[in-house]
Amino acid sequence: MIKKIKAYADLIKLSHTIFALPFALSAVLIVERGLPSLDKLIWILVAVISGRTAGMAFNRFFDLPFDKLNPRTKNWASVKGLVKPFEILILAIVSSLILIFSAYQLNKLAFYLSPVALILLILYPLGKRFTNFVHLLLGAVYFIIPIAVEVALKGEISPSTVFLGLGMAFWVAGFDIFYALQDIGFDRKVGLHSIPAKFGIRKAILFARIFHTLTFIFLVLTGIYGNLGIIYYIGLIILTVFLIYEHNLIKENDLSKINKAFFTVNGFISILYMIFVALDIFIKI
Repeated sequence: MIKKIKAYADLIKLSHTIFALPFALSAVLIVERGLPSLDKLIWILVAVISGRTAGMAFNRFFDLPFDKLNPRTKNWASVKGLVKPFEILILAIVSSLILIFSAYQLNKLAFYLSPVALILLILYPLGKRFTNFVHLLLGAVYFIIPIAVEVALKGEISPSTVFLGLGMAFWVAGFDIFYALQDIGFDRKVGLHSIPAKFGIRKAILFARIFHTLTFIFLVLTGIYGNLGIIYYIGLIILTVFLIYEHNLIKENDLSKINKAFFTVNGFISILYMIFVALDIFIKI
């Protein structure tokens, strides 16, 4: 049983929840100017975690034929058969139903809009079959997170959550480009699409830099329209230092530090953002 649980955790990369969850909680803080009722907070957390689980499961299910051929993914639980294809599909379906149910528990508008999230979660793993800009499809998933949070809490959409969504979208799209650099040769060989596969390493890094510049701009706009203060902007400066550090780790002739840039630095970025949003809201200067 423990081995099976570890296999499922590896399948959905449970540790990667650190990328989305702090930004979702940041959206909660910005929308509520604090914390909502406990039941709403719990259902938002359930929605984010189940949605991410569904997305990862759909990704593993649809990509399994390619993952079996890719040397980088040869030790994944899905490839080694530790989790069977039908189990992956069941996990995706059950997680999707939990997402819909959690949206229903929040309000009717969130419930009616929940299929939009599921469509994007399914579209992303399929996107590499038909578009070089598949990274923006993943960005679209993150774009709707703060908007969904505000719909769940207030039943409306404001500029601050739209800008936060755009900031998240280009942040995740940028580091997804870095992640795709690992598979540039494989993707070209099997006919999968990505910015690195289409444009090469140097231009892909440039795309990532542009995307992360846009991240900074949209997070500044989030602060302006979200009436955030000096602590928030201090946090943005620190966050920007981490982004610059991340880009310094990735070089055209040296991709050996991709995992450090992808996992460690991005984890710090999302957590730092949440911390400074919280400090700004709860400690007014």
